Amino acid sequence: MTVTSTDTSPTEFRDGLVATLPAIVAAVPFAVLLGALSGDRGVSVAEMGLMSALVFAGASQFVALDGWGVPPVWWLLGLTALVVNLRHALMSASLVRHLGAFPRWGRVLALLFMVDEAWAFAEARAATRRLTPAFYAGMVVLFYPCWVLATLAGALAGSLIEDPAALGLDFTFIAIFVVLVAGFRHRPRFFAVVAASVGASVLTDLLLPGAWSIMAGAGAGMLVAAFGSAGGEGRA
Repeated sequence: MTVTSTDTSPTEFRDGLVATLPAIVAAVPFAVLLGALSGDRGVSVAEMGLMSALVFAGASQFVALDGWGVPPVWWLLGLTALVVNLRHALMSASLVRHLGAFPRWGRVLALLFMVDEAWAFAEARAATRRLTPAFYAGMVVLFYPCWVLATLAGALAGSLIEDPAALGLDFTFIAIFVVLVAGFRHRPRFFAVVAASVGASVLTDLLLPGAWSIMAGAGAGMLVAAFGSAGGEGRA
């Protein structure tokens, strides 16, 4: 693999930074809420910071806090986080196709710091031009520390807020995912994939409440996309 000057250019880095700024603005309030709720669950400020630094996944952290007890049931928390984050296996398989310009160690780092927002922006970038290490670095260089620091700030300020959930900051989490999904609206079979994912998630949540609805929705959307693609190739 040959690394070109474009792959490491300041312009690519700047473009990645600019692309992810709206996501950071939306993620920070949710991170603050996450940190503020941690105190009610018996999680210390240091533990909250360590969780954000090591896990770096808002959905699984929120689900883990929701099921946190005193003392915590570690195997159950681990299983829940695993189920929620299994979607990252599908996202990684999609993203790795676009990492041809990355050195081998760079691919490992890219997947390590991959969150939903980074995956969506990387896919959008790869749809129009080559995804470069500089662009990807620009996306995560602020996102990661901002997430960790925001959860720490929320944990520190949590005792000063009587009812953190009443602030409605969790809406930003929903809003950013709606925006990310809408960014793929021009892709083939978009509406069919979304309908299948939503339907499977809602049905699974009604029958088996919990994190399994996330994987059910992801699996249903993947199957619709795969079979739709196969059908299109067959007709061709």
